[in-house]
Amino acid sequence: MSITTEFLRRPLMTGAVAASSRRLAYAMTEGIGLERARLVAELGPGTGVFTDAILARLAPDARLVAVELNPVLAVRLSATRRDSRLTVVQGSAAGLTAAVGEPVDAVVSGLPWTVMSRDRRGHILDAVTEVLVPGGRFTTFAYLHTARTPPARHFAAELACRFDRLERSKAVWANLPPAFVHRATRRPLL
Repeated sequence: MSITTEFLRRPLMTGAVAASSRRLAYAMTEGIGLERARLVAELGPGTGVFTDAILARLAPDARLVAVELNPVLAVRLSATRRDSRLTVVQGSAAGLTAAVGEPVDAVVSGLPWTVMSRDRRGHILDAVTEVLVPGGRFTTFAYLHTARTPPARHFAAELACRFDRLERSKAVWANLPPAFVHRATRRPLL
């Protein structure tokens, strides 16, 4: 089974036609403090490309909660990853607070933000900011070819409203299609 197969079966539930590359996974997990994190959440892990990159950076006593909407992908991810630090939850990213049960140090997202309704996107982003510790990091990606579309611009504006600091990576050309990474930091306590 592949992400392409699941996209063809459930195009409204599976946002990608092809799995993300290892280079994009590296860019998604770089510089967000995963090595020091105690608890990390992943949204939309799909086939686990980002999951593997997160687990490679996590400390032995850290935990990763991966929330996947697609039941087939959730079962497969759980069955193929034998890492005691990983918990796979089948459900909506909007239920992130209940899925993790406590504040998280970072959220890594593979969700297809630009194909969601504004309301759904807003509910999920609210859940992300609710669970992040002060100074916590959020990272997600977008495809280069969609960067100037109205949904992508709205998404970037929503990030700017919710986070203290935003960064955008250089293009990751070794991905199909080429992408870039949004990195956002929740305002730390003063």
